[in-house]
Amino acid sequence: MDIPEFLTGVTIFFLIVGILLAWMLFSFVPVRLWIEAWAAGVRISLGTLIGMRLRKVAPAGVVRPLINATKAGLQLHINELEAHYLAGGHVDSVVRALISADKAGIALRFKQAAAIDLAGRDVLEAVQMSVNPKVIQTPRVAAMAKDGIQLIAVARVTVRANIERLVGGAGEETILARVGEGIVSTIGSSSGHKAVLENPDKISKTVLAKGLDAGTAYEILSIDIADVDVGKNIGAELQTDQAEADKRIAQAKAEERRAMAVAQEQEMKARVQEMKAKVVEAEAEVPLAMSDALRSGTLGIMELLRYRNVESDTAMRRSLASEPEADREEKDK
Repeated sequence: MDIPEFLTGVTIFFLIVGILLAWMLFSFVPVRLWIEAWAAGVRISLGTLIGMRLRKVAPAGVVRPLINATKAGLQLHINELEAHYLAGGHVDSVVRALISADKAGIALRFKQAAAIDLAGRDVLEAVQMSVNPKVIQTPRVAAMAKDGIQLIAVARVTVRANIERLVGGAGEETILARVGEGIVSTIGSSSGHKAVLENPDKISKTVLAKGLDAGTAYEILSIDIADVDVGKNIGAELQTDQAEADKRIAQAKAEERRAMAVAQEQEMKARVQEMKAKVVEAEAEVPLAMSDALRSGTLGIMELLRYRNVESDTAMRRSLASEPEADREEKDK
């Protein structure tokens, strides 16, 4: 092999190695992103981008939001954005929220926006809701006025996000629950359902005056009654149910008294039979006593005959008393 051919082979080898090294360098070091940042006026070094790669941070997910913030006139530091990225936050959403808040004149700091984002709330949606309030509708709320008529109301609540209370503040469910409770108490304190139907705005004014947005992440701007329907006559139904219950109680007590009367009647019959048995027993002792009296001479024969006559006369009177009136009239004829 001569020297020119050797030099040609070495040159091709180093050329291939150089191309591979350049490809690896450009794939690891985001040179294009670095040029893009410098062109947008964001001064960032290649060492910082390489450090992001080593820290497993996507450079585009940090640098491009920083470019957007810089172009919008916000002064953010790349270390803050990278820290928020490593904490699991949404850097792009936070930056867009900061830009929207700055354009709308809403005071929102980066730390505050990052805290809201890390708390699990959509900070961009919160800023948009601060600019454009949101309308939430309550479910159908049923309540009963003092006259016993049920009313079913539906309200629309206009809320605006309160940036200062987004972290730790209650959500929409709490707002709906409090508004529903206010509707129930307002209708329940009304003298009659007609008064509510005549002035439904009384409900919204009363509920709005209670400060239901305290401790929540929203500020209630207005409460509007969308619909009020007349439901059941709960008072009449309750009275009907009470009357039915009273009737059943009275029937049960009457049945109890009837059963006691029947039991007492049976007891009296048993006592009558018992007394009759005692009478029969006493009557059985009469002949024995008379025999003893005759033997002892206490009772004479004439006295015995008079007793027999009285006994026969008594038996005849009893038979006449038990005889039907019709039979007696036939005998008289």
